[in-house]
Amino acid sequence: MEEFRKLRYGIVGGLGALGAADIFFKMVKAAPTRYGAEQPEFIFEQLPFAEGDAPGERLALQNGRKLYVFDTIRRFEDRGLNGVILPCFISHTFIEELRAEVKVPIVSIMDALREFISRKHPEARRLGILTSDFVREKNLFERHFVDDGCDLIYPSDQVQKECVMPAIYRPDGLKMGFMKGASLELLAKACQDLLAQGADLIVPGFTEIPIIVDALTEMGLPVIDSNLVYANYAVNHGGSSSKKQFKIGVVGGIGPAATVDFMTKIVRNTPAERDQDHIKVVVEQNPQIPDRTANLIGDGADPTISLYSTCKRLEAADADIIAIPCNTAHAFVERIQPYLSIPVVNMLTAAVEHIQKNLPRDAIVGLMATTGTVRSGVYHEAAANARIELLIPDEDHQSRVMNAIYGEEGIKAGFIEGSCREDLCAVLEHLAKRGARAVILGCTELPLILSSTGSFPVFGTTVEIIDPTEILAKKCVAFAMEYKG
Repeated sequence: MEEFRKLRYGIVGGLGALGAADIFFKMVKAAPTRYGAEQPEFIFEQLPFAEGDAPGERLALQNGRKLYVFDTIRRFEDRGLNGVILPCFISHTFIEELRAEVKVPIVSIMDALREFISRKHPEARRLGILTSDFVREKNLFERHFVDDGCDLIYPSDQVQKECVMPAIYRPDGLKMGFMKGASLELLAKACQDLLAQGADLIVPGFTEIPIIVDALTEMGLPVIDSNLVYANYAVNHGGSSSKKQFKIGVVGGIGPAATVDFMTKIVRNTPAERDQDHIKVVVEQNPQIPDRTANLIGDGADPTISLYSTCKRLEAADADIIAIPCNTAHAFVERIQPYLSIPVVNMLTAAVEHIQKNLPRDAIVGLMATTGTVRSGVYHEAAANARIELLIPDEDHQSRVMNAIYGEEGIKAGFIEGSCREDLCAVLEHLAKRGARAVILGCTELPLILSSTGSFPVFGTTVEIIDPTEILAKKCVAFAMEYKG
């Protein structure tokens, strides 16, 4: 009983209206009868969209169809459905383009046909295909059946031109609702042509043909009901997996230059040989998020709502994870994470894990960060949980860190040389003298000045630079690579 309660399908109508309605009807029949809340949920949506009179022609443009299908599926996503039925063979030629952009699974009519034929007609190795010129041009059936050892047979060019296409698209054809007369005769002639070429089984590649399948089979023609096959497959399989591409959501603008630095590190750490190998990223650049440090150490505005609102927009943009390239902002993550449906990748925790993996257990680690980050204790808590001794600058040197970030010639004002660099080098030396073997750049602006590529010479020795921005970028890339499988 629970299985059928979870059946929640959206059916994209209007692609061919009659074929879609036929599949809808057959899905309702295929689903066992239930009462009230136990019934399967089927949403049939059909809206007008612009296309030519014969969308199945070999060179027909499909832009309108593609965008119509995509918009309809997105509306289904908002309804929380667990599968989409696409009752149109033309649309299945670009199903992978759709799957890359939507989360809800799209049930493949081609998977349904292949499973049915291998199970019910294992002896059929020569399949006769009745489909449009466009579908033939896109090799839709070849992509799904040739690897199974099947030979595909199509009507001769003359029969395709004079029988198949007119039977569907001419004014008295199946698309216009004429189920008898010339359209039936023309399709019967096309079936005879396929049988004469040696076809064992005839597979419709139009969703309109199954509407008259009984009339064809009564003539002794071995035509399967592809719409019924699709309906049964959808009901019994509960949807196929989504192939949506992984997307990283980035809370940007805190600060703007640090966001650009983070994006650069995402690109640099992604194994890619071409543009398409890179990871999808959506950035919500919101410099108006109130200053985190000003709130933590003074009476500055609370950034919680602004941070949450930005994360919700990333969530709505189909991000799979959220990255916040701002250390201080992580003091607010615990407030908003319980209300988000996707995880915020914690850069502080990632930095501590990196230290555990790459430094001796007794290593003293310094922290250069805003006073807000220091006072919030977020790094101290993460370090204490990992039994890492954390060293912070004294009051004078902490002032120099703040001046390097917020001063008139600081990083947030656009400077990366001069007094801001001098301040940070002095703080590094101060921490090294006190025994720090490594220093965390606990503000995402700091890597804009200090090298984040390993050891940094200071005080006659070297200090290992820990760049949480780099580590966060690598962790986000790792999530994306794991998603790809």
